[in-house]
Amino acid sequence: MKIGVLALQGAFIEHIKMLENVLTKKEMSELVDLVEIRQLKDLEGLDALVLPGGESTVQGKLLHDLNLFNPIKELIESGMPVLATCAGLILLAKEIENEKGFHLGTFPIKVVRNAYGRQLGSFVTKENVGTIENYPLTFIRAPYIKERLSKDVEVLSVVDDKIVGVKYKNQIGLAFHPEMTKDNRIHEEFLKLVLENCKNKTSNKLAS
Repeated sequence: MKIGVLALQGAFIEHIKMLENVLTKKEMSELVDLVEIRQLKDLEGLDALVLPGGESTVQGKLLHDLNLFNPIKELIESGMPVLATCAGLILLAKEIENEKGFHLGTFPIKVVRNAYGRQLGSFVTKENVGTIENYPLTFIRAPYIKERLSKDVEVLSVVDDKIVGVKYKNQIGLAFHPEMTKDNRIHEEFLKLVLENCKNKTSNKLAS
């Protein structure tokens, strides 16, 4: 099984370390290949993808410059699991408030960039994320989800009446940074999603 972390800019190393900890804990480190996605050939055989926080505009430009944009979009639309945090959430969003365009546009939501204001910088709070209780949420000039554009978008977490965590089919989008904590439960849940998807793909191949 191959899990990639987009490594063009932002907090990709932190995600890799978190996934390594989860895989070691689950005694699966020898069964999963963690790779940094930097060029087109890195996508070969990919089973899941993490889009990290950082600068969404820079990341979006680099995806085009490196010819990664369309292949990644196609993989996500084909059902490949993806975990997107902060800037990654903006990359996936179908609409970005006060902007005419969008990036990958695979997630039917409208987001607000830098929604908490630069003057706040960052803050940490605790909230439930789906079935995960009392999780530490780290926000760094974070966006939030202003509107769900499909009834199939599931709300995972809300802070101060703002939606900060969502799930849509194979995509998990978070306004906060789970990789900046010592709590690996979100990455564990993502791994479960990846394993289930791989299991279903294998079953479908055998059935055909």
